[in-house]
Amino acid sequence: MYYHAIKTPIGKLTIQAETEFVTAIFFDGEGPQNMQETQSPILLMAATQLKEYFDGDRKTFDVPISPAGGPFHKKVWRIMIDEIKYGQVTSYSELAQMAGNPKAARAVGMANNRNPIPIIIPCHRVLGKSGKLTGFRAGLSIKEKLLTLEGIG
Repeated sequence: MYYHAIKTPIGKLTIQAETEFVTAIFFDGEGPQNMQETQSPILLMAATQLKEYFDGDRKTFDVPISPAGGPFHKKVWRIMIDEIKYGQVTSYSELAQMAGNPKAARAVGMANNRNPIPIIIPCHRVLGKSGKLTGFRAGLSIKEKLLTLEGIG
C-alpha cells in the first residue's frame, strides 16, 4: 500500500492506494498506524484532484478507485458516484429506491458508513429523509463544510 497525506480545509486527509487504484481516504486521526508517506502517480493524481475539488475547480473525479466492500455496498457507492452530482443531495430512502430496494434505507446507511473513499464516493451528499444532516464518519461539521463547499446549505 502507498500513502500520501494532504492538507485540506477540512483537515488532513490521507490517501491510500495500490499501484493503479485509490483504495481509501482517511480523515485526520484515522487509518493504519505507522503509515509511511510514499509517492506514486495514482497518489499524485488523487491529491491533485482533491485539491482542485477543495479549490472549487473540480466537480467530478476520474481517479481510478477500488473500494473494498460487498456487492450491495458497491452498488450503492456506484449510484452515488453516477447519480448524485456535485451540488445535489438525496436521502437514504431515495438512494435505496435507486438501488432497487425501497426498504433498504438502513442498508444504504451502512454502505455510507463503510464507504472507504469519502468525498470521491460522495456519501456526504446523502441526508436524512427530512433533509437533516445525519451520520458522517468525520462528524456532521465536516459534512456541513463539504455541502457548503458545493453550494448546499
